[in-house]
Amino acid sequence: MTAGRIASQVLVLVTLGLVAFGLVMVYSATSAAALLGDGDPSYYLKRQGVYSLLGLGLLIGLSRLDFRRLRPLSPALVGFALVLCAAVLLLGTPVNGATRWLSVGPATFQPSELAKVAVCVWVAAHLAGRRPPRTLAELARPVGAVTLLAAGLILVEPDLGTAISLLVTVAAVLLVAGVPLRTLGGALALVGALGAAAVWLEPYRRERFLSFLDPWSDPQQSGFQIVQALIGFGSGGLLGQGLGEGVQKVFYLPEAHTDMILAIVGEELGLVGTAAVVLAYAAFAVAGLRVALTCRDPFGKRLAAGLTALVCGQAAINLTAVLGLAPLTGIPLPFLSYGGSSLLVQLASVGVLLNIAGDGRRAQAAVPDRSRRDGGARPARAGDRGRPPRAGRPRDLRRVAGAGGGAARP
Repeated sequence: MTAGRIASQVLVLVTLGLVAFGLVMVYSATSAAALLGDGDPSYYLKRQGVYSLLGLGLLIGLSRLDFRRLRPLSPALVGFALVLCAAVLLLGTPVNGATRWLSVGPATFQPSELAKVAVCVWVAAHLAGRRPPRTLAELARPVGAVTLLAAGLILVEPDLGTAISLLVTVAAVLLVAGVPLRTLGGALALVGALGAAAVWLEPYRRERFLSFLDPWSDPQQSGFQIVQALIGFGSGGLLGQGLGEGVQKVFYLPEAHTDMILAIVGEELGLVGTAAVVLAYAAFAVAGLRVALTCRDPFGKRLAAGLTALVCGQAAINLTAVLGLAPLTGIPLPFLSYGGSSLLVQLASVGVLLNIAGDGRRAQAAVPDRSRRDGGARPARAGDRGRPPRAGRPRDLRRVAGAGGGAARP
């Protein structure tokens, strides 16, 4: 079994396992509140189940669609995503002080989720046929400009977590594309300075950052959410209180079914359950990077690295925040948290990854000489005149005849 096939199987198993586990945890985290509120304990489970089926349909469809078709569509895709991100600021529905969603009938959609994938596809397509940027000036035009425009629109919503996830995704594409570490480090330092300014100038972001440093200094206000999450982890111990037996989800822990669902996992399934979730994302990262390394297409290689970073980078941001190791940013945990837009985009990304993995396996099977980097036949040279032909190479009949002296050159 080839490494590419193993990577594909790991991606499928981890993704399906996390989606199924997410359905269980969403029901566990919402059944009590939904029963008291709407009278239907499975309200959120039904909605998440519909999103999961739609997402799996996207996964299957995109896994069979040649990923190269995304390359010519990338400018239109990123333009459409930026227009939606601008439209949500004017037409969006405010929820908890943030304007991140567009309403389409009974459904809502978060344009920033599409923007992350669109920018990833566009950057991968732009760098696939060009020399990687060597200086900050080269990086700024146009990759830096488009990335900062998208991140800026997302920050205005405001949505710091998604903006950080977008930057992590683009950084992964740039790294695989061959951008020098000095240039990439300088760009990240500039972005970090801008991010620090954005945090300090926005009161709610500043409050969240300061509460992360010492949540117990104000456990009833700014530090309430992270304190309740830590209480949940502490109550779970090694094996947890038992599935469905947690109490933090019942009006103690805000956003228990979205941003903070890992705390419910820790309370009900303990350290063992939390570690299993972390290991699942680690396995996804290894398999996704393996797909990027084995892909022979420049666009596919960059796109696979970006999509892997999109899923695992978002998971890392959420995990560190819920565990109290970083400020809360309001970003969901991939595949587990409740939310349609995020789940659909993540499953679509996995479908593209699987198509890239399958293309890499086909490319390897079609190359007879694995010692050559391009897999093609070496052209004949003048110095080859007296050498015997290599095994598997087509013979040059004129050269063979000339070497034997039995025929004149026509």
